[in-house]
Amino acid sequence: MSVKAFKLVSAVEREMLMGDKNYINIECIECCGKNLYIGTNDCFIYHFMLDEKVSAAGKITFAATKQLHKYLGLKKPVSELKAASALTRLLVLCDNTITLVNMINLEPVPTGARIKGAVTFTLNENPVSGDPFCVEVCIISVKRRTIQMFMVFEDRVQIVKEVFTPEQPCAVAVDGYYLCLALTTQYIILNYNTGVSQDLFPYCSDEKRPIVKRIGRQEFLLAGPGGLGMFATVDGISQRAPVHWSENVIGAALCFPYVVALDDEFITVHSMLDQQQKQTLPFKEGHILQDFEGKVIVATNKGVYILVPLPLEKQIQDLLASHRVEEALVLAKGARRNIPKEKFQVMYKRILQQAGFIQFAQLQFLEAKELFR
Repeated sequence: MSVKAFKLVSAVEREMLMGDKNYINIECIECCGKNLYIGTNDCFIYHFMLDEKVSAAGKITFAATKQLHKYLGLKKPVSELKAASALTRLLVLCDNTITLVNMINLEPVPTGARIKGAVTFTLNENPVSGDPFCVEVCIISVKRRTIQMFMVFEDRVQIVKEVFTPEQPCAVAVDGYYLCLALTTQYIILNYNTGVSQDLFPYCSDEKRPIVKRIGRQEFLLAGPGGLGMFATVDGISQRAPVHWSENVIGAALCFPYVVALDDEFITVHSMLDQQQKQTLPFKEGHILQDFEGKVIVATNKGVYILVPLPLEKQIQDLLASHRVEEALVLAKGARRNIPKEKFQVMYKRILQQAGFIQFAQLQFLEAKELFR
């Protein structure tokens, strides 16, 4: 049974990006606060400001205002963008080179600092250096079976570590010293400081696109065999049951308490609390799904959309209205980490009371008695 957890809202229409130039495609996106950056196949970066507007009826819309666009001077697509807001820098991967550009005017840093030989890269969101004026970047190198760690400052880069892997890596996520890697035939956890590695489970990257996503401190979400979304800690164990995805998931994102997945036809929403599928949204031609500071963004080749979560209280009330008491209580307990303590206690008491009356009306007196207690 479904829950309305998210609404899909358009953020950037194709005309704003490409006008009548049909050959332009969106390759990657990055969102940092109100700043939305889009990288395209014709080597441009576009910068938009996103303003969220709420109508009197509570309807949310987004107005995107184009700030500027910048041509990077190559005939290659911009394949990845990552913002380092503390440095006011945007890290741009194009033609196997990561360039540092200013987040505001998109000009390259005057020193010309760059990282060469990168296939793909990610930032360490749980950095080990303790320096607030640098970001830690992990790249899959063009050198075979090699991962490199860099410290990136405002105007310079410094290599910290080079690690060799048992097979060719094709996707990576980082937490502290731990790398979660999709290799050719399996996922592993590798501590790049000690060199100790741990096998997770087999996976064939030739058949499907691997997904490796850090979802919290020392925990990752992976696309496993048989269409399963698997959770793994840095110790190589799973503390949560897997969620059942379709076989051809392209991307995944986390918006607690939900895991959102994209395949070639749908966006699906699963609860991390009971692993049940809660919502399905038709979405054709999607190829990007990412979450940025709690904001979930999806994109086709031509447009950008935001998945706006409905307030958890509204979702809980909808479940109670459908007499789905167990699900409402599970969601209410899960909401504890998102709501201030005093507010949560008042809300939770009211929900228990409502649930109690529903059970009472269904002549489930023992259950009702427990809830009233």
